Amino acid sequence: MPKPRPTATASPEPEISAEAGSRSLTRDQVVETYRDRVPAHWGLAVPGVATTLPPKAAGIALTFDCCGGPGGESLDHDLVNVLRTNQIPATFFLNARWVRANPGLASGLAADPLFEVANHGTRHLPLSVSGNSAYGIPGTANPGEAYDEVMTNQDVLGEVTGTQPRFFRSGTAHFDEVAAEIVRDLGLIPVNFSVNGDAGASFPAGTVSAQFRSATAGDIVIAHANRPDSGTAGGVAHAIPALLAQGATFLRLSDMPPV
Repeated sequence: MPKPRPTATASPEPEISAEAGSRSLTRDQVVETYRDRVPAHWGLAVPGVATTLPPKAAGIALTFDCCGGPGGESLDHDLVNVLRTNQIPATFFLNARWVRANPGLASGLAADPLFEVANHGTRHLPLSVSGNSAYGIPGTANPGEAYDEVMTNQDVLGEVTGTQPRFFRSGTAHFDEVAAEIVRDLGLIPVNFSVNGDAGASFPAGTVSAQFRSATAGDIVIAHANRPDSGTAGGVAHAIPALLAQGATFLRLSDMPPV
């Protein structure tokens, strides 16, 4: 069965650094500032993590993770071709393992004006300050490790693509609210989703299509672009014409940044 949409928890509007990815805090400062903070929330939708576009957004944001690691270092070229053929903008969250395995593909996505790249972490870990785990994957154990998970990949993306991403999604998409605050202090916006498009590339094409077709203005859809053997490309190829026929429009995250 499709996973339920996360319910966002209200939080005050954050202050975002003017320069994406700027180190407003050093690693040592992060460790000192957050050393005694104890998180109260853990999951997909916690205070400080954006799950939808702003209320005035007229379009849908399609986001695709490229996670890297064993079995996940491919690019779903059929999916990318569907987006390009239909001129559908999208945001690709790239993990450092995937970028290192595919520097040319990462640069190509970043160079395409239809797309933008975002930060999907260094080791694809849940982002925590206390080692919380998700799906059996231990998260970052402390504020210093949270810094490394974000900023090491920020450097990799800068070196490989020449860009400084504005958005961050953790491995497994799990955060605690203290880790989310660290991300914001580092000049990025932590982003999750309101529509689960492919459940980690595990849904068959028909379910992917139904999930995508359920999206409406303001939704952020998550799916995966590193599993060409999954049902994602086929489901997206079926859903896009139906959404366009209904008058849907699409945005990159930077076109209408979530807060």
